[in-house]
Amino acid sequence: MANQSQLKAPKAKLLPKTLDFHSYSRKDDYYWMNDRENPEVIAYLDQENDYKEQCLASDKALQETLFEEMKSRIKEDDSSVPYFKNGYYYYQRYEKGKEYPIYCRKKEQLTHEEQVILNVNELAEGKEYFHVNALAISENGNLLAFASDEVGRRIYTIHFKDLLTGEIIGESIGAITGNMAWANDNKTLFYAQQDPKTLRSNRVYKHTLGQKQSDDELVFEEKDEKFTLQVQKSKSRKYLFMASQSTISSEYRFLAADKPTEKWKLIQKREKDLEYEVEHYEEHFVILTNADGATNFKLVKAPINQPDKIHWEEVIPVRENVLLEEFEVFKHHLVISNRFNGLSRLEIHRWDGSQKHTIRMQDPAYTVWLGNNPEFYTEVLRYGYNSLTTPASIFDYHMDSQEKTLMKQQEVVGGHHPEDYQSERIWATAPDGQEIPISLVYKKDLFSKTGKNPLLLYVYGAYGLSTDPYFSSSRISLLDRGFVFAMAHVRGGQEMGRHWYEEGKMLKKKNTFSDFIACAEHLVLEKYTHKNKLFAMGGSAGGLTMGAVINERPDLFFGVIAAVPFVDVLTTMLDESIPLTTGEFDEWGNPKDKEYYEYIQSYSPYDNVKAQDYPHLLVTSGLHDSQVQYWEPTKWVAKLRAMRTNDNLLLLHTNMEAGHGGASGRFRALKELAMEYAFLLRLAEIKA
Repeated sequence: MANQSQLKAPKAKLLPKTLDFHSYSRKDDYYWMNDRENPEVIAYLDQENDYKEQCLASDKALQETLFEEMKSRIKEDDSSVPYFKNGYYYYQRYEKGKEYPIYCRKKEQLTHEEQVILNVNELAEGKEYFHVNALAISENGNLLAFASDEVGRRIYTIHFKDLLTGEIIGESIGAITGNMAWANDNKTLFYAQQDPKTLRSNRVYKHTLGQKQSDDELVFEEKDEKFTLQVQKSKSRKYLFMASQSTISSEYRFLAADKPTEKWKLIQKREKDLEYEVEHYEEHFVILTNADGATNFKLVKAPINQPDKIHWEEVIPVRENVLLEEFEVFKHHLVISNRFNGLSRLEIHRWDGSQKHTIRMQDPAYTVWLGNNPEFYTEVLRYGYNSLTTPASIFDYHMDSQEKTLMKQQEVVGGHHPEDYQSERIWATAPDGQEIPISLVYKKDLFSKTGKNPLLLYVYGAYGLSTDPYFSSSRISLLDRGFVFAMAHVRGGQEMGRHWYEEGKMLKKKNTFSDFIACAEHLVLEKYTHKNKLFAMGGSAGGLTMGAVINERPDLFFGVIAAVPFVDVLTTMLDESIPLTTGEFDEWGNPKDKEYYEYIQSYSPYDNVKAQDYPHLLVTSGLHDSQVQYWEPTKWVAKLRAMRTNDNLLLLHTNMEAGHGGASGRFRALKELAMEYAFLLRLAEIKA
């Protein structure tokens, strides 16, 4: 790794801007970076990328080794397990050397001839970035609608394809979210569109094939800036649902799918702190809700002609220590995905009440999820399973006989032996006494509990999104070089129940950071690693945690990777023109309220950069990111350069062709991961 002191780091110009709010005044020297059309901004990003390349020049061979290693584990001509829906088996497959999926189907039987419904490789040819986020097939199976994005800003265009002729139809719907659903007349498509400035999904339109987009009928506009809007179809294919959702409130409307010209009807009007989700089951709607103080959620049903809360009848009651997360309806069975003691479970209930059981899992820490189950009249549940040592596995499970069949397990080319690796689940104690779970994995013959192993501690911890232990074939490149990989299940996620989320948001957000620090300290104390070999990583809201903890405890970590980090929290939350801001008030608080302003200011990483030593730091960003704007990590790095008191590596990598998710394609993304792993390995003094 090049000696950073011998290279000239970019120096951002100072153009102070005073930001006054409440009785406070903040000075932002780098506010000018908030303009992606400014040539000076692009030039600065190019300088940072060049500097990063120079600093990592000696790692190029290692990066290439890691890339080829990770790529070699991927089965290049892979395919998914087919699922049956409306007369066809659908699946996607990859061809050797190709970046993108090919979507296919076979009519009625898997022995029948394959029909390619969409080859994304052909569409992406010659494009730096290409992403298809949704496919929707008409009720008669003859028309495909698909949404594509060529920039990475998650602004999509819907295209149509005639599946009888294979021709792309010469009409499109532009500047939309990609969310859509067909009515049953095979000519009406409902779709969601975003506000062009904030990118908040706020309108649903009705499009009839053959008409101009300008003639599409506005069905509903969501005017509350805290809510987003989407449309979906019921599993029965008999109803369309339109969902208005904020962080703490929901409101659904429904429409018979075979009557697209009729008016949408309300299920239950929105109320503060009332959340619910809806599915159709015969003469009822089945509803997952936190109504009436059901903090961990319960399941109810309501007659279709009287669906409001007054008529909700309990099906599965709330349980104090069990979080009800998802459900799946079948003719004879109801499947519940819930969470107990930090781990997900699948419960099978017969609608007639004659049977109930939980599917057994084998690992101490694992992830299980409901698979693709579009068919209503079946006794077979499809679910997915993996762990830190077990590759992703797809099972078909007979809900009465309790027999399971492994349909597919992710193939790790070159071989993978789970018994060579050890996973553990341990607990750290937070400053307030709360026990925080940590999942970790290492290679048995390279680990000793003496503190000699380097360790990468990963975190997310926001929005109630649980970070479950999962398998990664790419991660083997770290484990086989002696690294321990750990995941901190901090508050802000929902691993331990709804309270876990509530205690890590708004005016309790700092619990996320103190939980993470406690996990790091515990791993050092228990000699899973040494603080000079301890590394941290988080992205987006997890990147916020990276920024907060290195301000508070820069001594604790030797190196940090902050991916698309949300670090300029106060400025962003005060600017309602920025995508997602208004919808985030129930997550972070609205700083127009002085109490929230003061609290956010007290932890916002950009506002709390100090004149102190900082660990080695690699920051990644995307120029077209619509979730965390590129200028947040850019400003943060510039400020760190100006204020820090040591000369550790401080690198900014901006993908100039991508957004929040990084590079498109299954192999291009590995290039960035190889760069991150090489950064960690060099700091750990592992040279090959």
